[in-house]
Amino acid sequence: MDIAVVAEQALARVPGGTGRYATEVAAALAAGAPTGSRVTSWTAWHRDVSAARVAGVRGPRRLALPARPLAAAWEAGLPLHPRGADLVHATTLLTPRRGRRAQLVVTIHDAVPWTHPETLTPRGVRWHRAMAARAAVEADAVVVPTAAVARELSRHLRLRAPVVVAGAGVTARLARPADADARLARLGLTGGHLVSVATLEPRKGLDVLLRALAERPGRLPPLAVVGRTGWGGVEPVDMARDLGLPDGSVLPLGGLSDEDLAAVLSGALVAVVPSRAEGFGLPVVEAMAAGVPVVTSDDPALVEVGGDATRVTPIGDPTALARALDELVGDAAALAALRSAGRTRASEFTWSAVAGRLWDLYAELLRD
Repeated sequence: MDIAVVAEQALARVPGGTGRYATEVAAALAAGAPTGSRVTSWTAWHRDVSAARVAGVRGPRRLALPARPLAAAWEAGLPLHPRGADLVHATTLLTPRRGRRAQLVVTIHDAVPWTHPETLTPRGVRWHRAMAARAAVEADAVVVPTAAVARELSRHLRLRAPVVVAGAGVTARLARPADADARLARLGLTGGHLVSVATLEPRKGLDVLLRALAERPGRLPPLAVVGRTGWGGVEPVDMARDLGLPDGSVLPLGGLSDEDLAAVLSGALVAVVPSRAEGFGLPVVEAMAAGVPVVTSDDPALVEVGGDATRVTPIGDPTALARALDELVGDAAALAALRSAGRTRASEFTWSAVAGRLWDLYAELLRD
């Protein structure tokens, strides 16, 4: 089997969780490839494709158009396809139309364009809905990360293709580095902090978390905010100042390398994921794997992924979140219980297991 993986998201200005998904899936597919099978990654035309380069994966090979023209061409349905593949797996909704020769698999990461359109730009809502509707009809299979996403998509799309829940995993690159203490010091952290890991955009609920901190001024640890700026004017320092939080309560760290992120997680007291809507929630699993207790919103996908290993509060409720954090940071036994339960739960999510499910799917499709 020759598998073409569309890995363009890895080269996006803000790759986010879907960018990590693209590279981790490609790496795991290559590591678990059946004898005689090959995995090649494909991107738009970029001068520098190093961020999409993955050990064991051929490429990246570049299509003829830069990123924006390629997105427009695929949205318009122009026949521009990865070459020489038996099956194309688009790891986001940036996907070509199904060709005559190759099967098409598309990953749809969430149902946010239908369930929470206010958390996206109007253009983003239109684009995602249109591309998902086409994938639902043309793709040979649709891959989703959770059963929660599968349920929502069934309500909003006419799915001709079978839907496969493949999950996601934890990258080995987030193991605590030997120089974690030095990295924390360089980032202005001493340990014992709260941490949020998310693209800075309205859907991620950072405003809810900051309002929760403002309800307990001086009682909760400082918050390390990890994530690149997306859209919507989410500026942590300005928001904290407007809420009257003391200087140093919020520490924006921007996007971090995997090694720095691992250090930040290793020193964290609690990870907070207050998202309004998610399809999976990689930061939840990554924090649990690092032994960090996790508090999330009650978004269905986050609840599904966390199982019984996280503390859950209602979406958009800063008072409930403040109460949960206040109770948790002062309860050593509860923190220890969540650390243990989280590590056990996180061990169930591996990229090799995801790749195994995908190889089974590919083989089934190519047998038919």
